[in-house]
Amino acid sequence: MTSVVLSPGGSPLGTWREIYGGASVTLDPAAYAVIETSARAVSAILAKGEPIYGINTGFGKLASVRIGAADLEALQRNIVLSHAAGVGAPVPVPVARLVMALKLASLAQGASGVQVATVRMLEALLAHGLTPVVPCQGSVGASGDLAPLAHMSAAMIGVGSFFVGDKIVPAGEALAAAGLVPLQLGAKEGLALLNGTQFSTAYALAGLFETENLFGAALVSGALSTDAARGSDVPFDPRIHRLRRHAGQIEAAEALRRLMAGSAIRASHLVGDERVQDPYCLRCQPQVMGAALDILSHAAATLETEANGVTDNPLIFADTEEALSGGNFHAEPVAFAADIIALAICEIGSLAERRIAMLVDPALSGLPAFLTPRPGLNSGFMIPQVTAAALTSENKQRAHPASVDSIPTSANQEDHVSMAAHGARRLLDMTANGCAIVGIELLAAAQGCDFHRPLASSPPLEAVRNLLRGAVPHLEDDRHFHPDLEKAREMVASGAIVQTVGRDFLPALDRRGHV
Repeated sequence: MTSVVLSPGGSPLGTWREIYGGASVTLDPAAYAVIETSARAVSAILAKGEPIYGINTGFGKLASVRIGAADLEALQRNIVLSHAAGVGAPVPVPVARLVMALKLASLAQGASGVQVATVRMLEALLAHGLTPVVPCQGSVGASGDLAPLAHMSAAMIGVGSFFVGDKIVPAGEALAAAGLVPLQLGAKEGLALLNGTQFSTAYALAGLFETENLFGAALVSGALSTDAARGSDVPFDPRIHRLRRHAGQIEAAEALRRLMAGSAIRASHLVGDERVQDPYCLRCQPQVMGAALDILSHAAATLETEANGVTDNPLIFADTEEALSGGNFHAEPVAFAADIIALAICEIGSLAERRIAMLVDPALSGLPAFLTPRPGLNSGFMIPQVTAAALTSENKQRAHPASVDSIPTSANQEDHVSMAAHGARRLLDMTANGCAIVGIELLAAAQGCDFHRPLASSPPLEAVRNLLRGAVPHLEDDRHFHPDLEKAREMVASGAIVQTVGRDFLPALDRRGHV
C-alpha cells in the first residue's frame, strides 16, 4: 500500500487518485497550527455575542432562531442526526474514503473553525480502515452534500455504522475496537462537517479516474480495429491535425500513429488498395477522441481545483475574527464537470460500438460475416455487437446533463441547486458500460486480425492481442460468450490494456501529468 501526505489546498490530482486506489493518508503536520488558530477565532467570535449563522443560530430557513450558549454543542449534534436522512445503497468504500480525505483537506485549511480533534478523527478513521456507511442518495448538490456528509459525521460521533473490512459494524463498537472515542462536537463543527461538496467531488473524481482507463483502452481498441479492417493510417497524419489546431485531436492522432507503427497488416495494403476512404468510425477517431480528451482535461482541472478548495459555510477568517456567510457549498462547478465527463464517456462508447458494427458487417470490413469462419452454423459476434449497442444506448440515456435541473429545498431558502451528486453518481455505471463496450471491441478486433495471419499488427497492438489471447482463445465455433466478455471488460477496467501498451503511448487526461 502506498502512502500520501495531504497538503491542504495544494494536493495534485495524482494524490486523489492514489487515495481512491487505496493509499493511506496523513495530513501535513504544518496544518495543525492553522487549525488551532481557526478554532480560537470561533471562540472569539462567539464572545462578541453577535448572531452568526450556524454557530449560534438555527440552520437554513431557521437561521433567524437564536441559540443560547448552553445549547451550542447540542445544536451541532442535532444537525448531524437530523440531516442523516439519506437512502439507497451504501457508497462504495473507495469513494467514501475519498469523501473523507477531501473533507480532511478542506477542514485543515483553517477556514472552518473546527477543533484539531475533529481533523485527527478523520485522519484516524482513514488510518484504521474505518469507512462510514453512507447511503448514496439524498443530496441535491447545494448547501453542500448535506445528507451523505451527515451520515459520515454521524459515524464519527458514534451513531450509524462503519465498514470494517467486508463487514458492517455499529459505529460505537467499531470506534472502541480501534481505540477511538466518539467525537464531541464543538461550536460550528457539525455544520462544518456537513457543508461542502466532498460527496459530489469524490464521485466525480472516481468517474474521471475510471474514464482514464476507458479512454486509453478505446484508443488501443480503435487502432486494433483499424488494422482488423485493413484501414488506413493516413487520417492520422500530423499535418491534417495541425491545421485544425485542437490539442486533444493532435495528441489522439499521434497516439494512434504510434500504436499502429510497424504493423505488417498495414504495410500489406499500402499499395493497390482500391478503397479511397474509411468509414468515420475509423477515419474520425482523432477528431472524436481528441475532443473527448480536451473536455476531460478541462474537467480534470476543475475537479483538482475543487478538491483543494474550502466549500463549507460560514467561513472563518481568523486574522479579522470574522465569520462570513457565502455560497461555496454550491456544487455547480462539479455538476458541470460531471456532465462533461458523462458526455465523453458516452461518445467514447458510441464510437467503439460503431467500429464493432463495422467489423461484423462483411460489406464494410471485408471480413467473414460476424467474424466467424462458418457463418450460419455459427453466430459469432452477432450478439456481442447487440450487447454493445444496448450499453451504448443506456449511456446515451444517462448522459443528459444533470446540471440543467434544479429543485427548491428548505422552504425556498435554497432555491437553486446544482444536482452535482446526481451527475457524479451516474459516472461509475457509465464507465462500467463503456469498459464492456471497449472490451467487446478488443475481442472483435483481435478476432478480425486473426483472419490476416500470418501478418501481424504493430508491436504494442500484438502485445495487447497476446494479453487477450492468454485469457480468451480465438473463436472458431460458437461457445459460451459471457466469460470471454467479462475477462475483456476487466482488462479494460483494471487498466491492464493501458499498462500493456505503456502509458507513454497514450495522452493523459491531466495535462500536467498522468492522473
